[in-house]
Amino acid sequence: MSKTSSVPELHRPRSREIFQQEQPFLSSGFQNVALLSGLVLERGDGCYLTDVDGNRFLDFMAGICVCSLGYSHPAYVAALTEQLGKLTVGSFCTPNRVRLLKRLAEVAPGNLSQTMLYSGGAEAVEAAIRLAKSYTKKFEVLAFWGGFHGKTGGVLGLMGSTFKQHWGPLHPGLYLAPYAYCERCPFKLSYPACGLHCLEFAREVIRLHTTGSLAAILVEPVQGTAGNVVPPPEFLPGLQQIAREHDALLIADEMITGFGRTGLMFGSSHFGVVPDIITIGKGMGSGFPVSGLMSTPDIMQAEPYSKPSAASSSYGGNPLAATAAWITLETIIQENLVENSARVGAYLLSRLLELREKYPFIGRVQGLGLLIGVEFVKDRRTKELLPDQVMQRIFRECLRRGLLSMNYTARYRINPPLVLTESQAEEGVGILDEVCAYVDRELRPHW
Repeated sequence: MSKTSSVPELHRPRSREIFQQEQPFLSSGFQNVALLSGLVLERGDGCYLTDVDGNRFLDFMAGICVCSLGYSHPAYVAALTEQLGKLTVGSFCTPNRVRLLKRLAEVAPGNLSQTMLYSGGAEAVEAAIRLAKSYTKKFEVLAFWGGFHGKTGGVLGLMGSTFKQHWGPLHPGLYLAPYAYCERCPFKLSYPACGLHCLEFAREVIRLHTTGSLAAILVEPVQGTAGNVVPPPEFLPGLQQIAREHDALLIADEMITGFGRTGLMFGSSHFGVVPDIITIGKGMGSGFPVSGLMSTPDIMQAEPYSKPSAASSSYGGNPLAATAAWITLETIIQENLVENSARVGAYLLSRLLELREKYPFIGRVQGLGLLIGVEFVKDRRTKELLPDQVMQRIFRECLRRGLLSMNYTARYRINPPLVLTESQAEEGVGILDEVCAYVDRELRPHW
């Protein structure tokens, strides 16, 4: 049987020409999805992207949880345009930064009322670790298998994957334990009968691997890079208890889960936990590079973190970044995008569960709000993932039908802009259904 799709290839001669023009000058190691797609984009509008050849794509990626407001939101464009004409650089106080910091304090959980701003995710996570060390006067950190907190040297050792291999010596004092990824429990146990054995195992890692100087436990409320993995409700509270047992701080990495992505303002709130520190970024600027950390006034006073210039960044909180973050958060609130994420996300999840009933190669389907994970498997019993070659075929079949999605690996991550409507969710599911039917008909018989 032919393996050729009945859907014609996209007409994109200009895209191919421009894409090839860039290759001699672009370093190796660039983002995989950009290289696989070969897209050359010209503009965006809401949840859609248009390339230089006029092809239009529904975006289920949002720049990997970045573009909260969708593309070219009029309030966002107006605010940044106005600020461009006034002031763009510097760490001096500006009205928009004051508005932002006040709003952040209003929406953050508990008494996390003070913020330090940065420009990248790893930068903020490293700062959070420095803050925890300053406050506890200890130096060790526990993170989790499957976790992703950035690629810089200070956090590379906290990456719970093989990515960190062959980079040479890692920063000392960093330890890993299994995340509560119940679908693929490393202990071969089943929830809830397991009693969350992973929590007891984490205690043993701390007891036997560390030197007794635990400063922080660093965790994603929902693991993003691992495949949008939602832990059971007891996991984060259990980690908070372990942190307290060791007089350590709980740092929730909310880069992906913050600002309405999960259907609540912050992902940790789903689990009834108020962390000691949260790191924020990605969706908080809807595309502008801005990140930060939030904590209590008491913790923020710890030295040496609190000494003048000890925690700052040249780009952190600059007038453009502060404006982008302020207007993003203000728009999320004014347009009820947290609620939209919960409502449309629930609808999208229900439709994906229906697809699971239809196609035997769809495994785990799980999510909170507009942060959904789907696994593609050869066999649901063995849970063997489909190989990258098959998934890249699926990715391209979606692309040629007008859906840009992170399904180029078997751990498929769905995280569209928070402005997604139910009709757009249905459009995306319709394309996925069509591609899955093609896979079932043309590819599955040859596995």
